[in-house]
Amino acid sequence: MEIALIVLGAIIAYSVFTYLMQRKIVKTLTQEEFRAGYRKAQLIDVREPEEYAAGHILGARNIPLTQLRMRMKELRPDQPIYLYCQSGLRSGRAAQMLYRKGYRDLYHLKGGFKQWTGKVKTKK
Repeated sequence: MEIALIVLGAIIAYSVFTYLMQRKIVKTLTQEEFRAGYRKAQLIDVREPEEYAAGHILGARNIPLTQLRMRMKELRPDQPIYLYCQSGLRSGRAAQMLYRKGYRDLYHLKGGFKQWTGKVKTKK
């Protein structure tokens, strides 16, 4: 029982630490704030290719979180990076990964693509 409580405490502590770290390194934007700035930035959809093909924000480039480590050199560290995924979880993880590699101007969409009401493009 003690071991289970220790493990549970460690998981909670890690989750809180991750949440606080994420708030420090990536700015969460409302849809209006995101829409106002993403055209002057690198707009990256970190969802998987089939999710991207089903519909994505007009002008977004697809670099799935699973490929981000290998494709990081495609991103310019001197320009803002606007990230989004389906709900906001993967884009937060992507921001942490980018931050560790020296990227600092990071933003992500609150609520993710599922709450997006702006222009959308689908691949046919």
